[in-house]
Amino acid sequence: MSALLDVILPVFLVIGAGYLAVWRGLFADSAVEGLMKFTQGFAIPCLLFRAIATLDLGAEFTWPILASFYVGAASGFLLGVLGARFFGRGWEDAVAIGFCGLFSNTVLLGLPIAERAFGAESLRFNYAIIAIHAPFCYLVGVTAMELVRAKQTTLMGLGRKVGNAMFHNSLVIGIGLGFVVNLTGLSLPKVLDDALQMMIRAALPAALFGLGGILYRYKPEGDLRLIGLVCVASLVVHPALTLGLGLLFGLGPEALRAAVITGAMAPGVNAYIFANIYGAARRTAASGVLIATALSILSIWLWLLILP
Repeated sequence: MSALLDVILPVFLVIGAGYLAVWRGLFADSAVEGLMKFTQGFAIPCLLFRAIATLDLGAEFTWPILASFYVGAASGFLLGVLGARFFGRGWEDAVAIGFCGLFSNTVLLGLPIAERAFGAESLRFNYAIIAIHAPFCYLVGVTAMELVRAKQTTLMGLGRKVGNAMFHNSLVIGIGLGFVVNLTGLSLPKVLDDALQMMIRAALPAALFGLGGILYRYKPEGDLRLIGLVCVASLVVHPALTLGLGLLFGLGPEALRAAVITGAMAPGVNAYIFANIYGAARRTAASGVLIATALSILSIWLWLLILP
């Protein structure tokens, strides 16, 4: 019970405050847009840039933790696609639903919960996972969607679409610049690092409040079977497979906890954005993000109890 009260509820109280503020008209919808633009376009890229720039790539960026997490993520995607087809949805809707099972909210939910549960030092493993999260998910999702939408898509055209999806994303740009600094051995001037630290301190609390405002837009509607499928894929299948593979690959306790808890996060808002871009399964994606986020209060607690 202490994990629920001390680790999880404070994070969701901030999300709930944002939800309540928009619901009661205390925080305008346009203000939510501005807040999310600041956090996702500037503050969080600064956080990821600095984290990757200072990450010990040899120690944390290892294949067992990445394989454990991303095999679980890919399995969530496949479950979503095949489950949607089983329930009679077309291929485009199936890919959009699969993307919900693939794209965990690794940053806005994963980082604050992992930090509160295991300490700031453990986040180095979370950052190793996050470093390739958006590129991997967009590579899988955009490739699958373009293949089912246009049988005659050329390899060059497909590569262009995937590249546009990834490299117009500010989070990916921040991560990429972090790798440049890390691999070249450049050191950040103190004045620049101090400025980054100021931006970083504002990133997650503001993003969580804004996430609550964003979730207010998503009314629970759509096929309940598919919404349930999204919840099972993201909250159960992904972390369960990650745990099993992590134990098989001999991950240490810190790396195992980081991989499983990150995999146990609800779908991120990008899951709905992806569905909206392609006009596929939008109601299911929106409701899946909302309901899985609410259910994750209990599911994360259970995973914290299971983990060593």
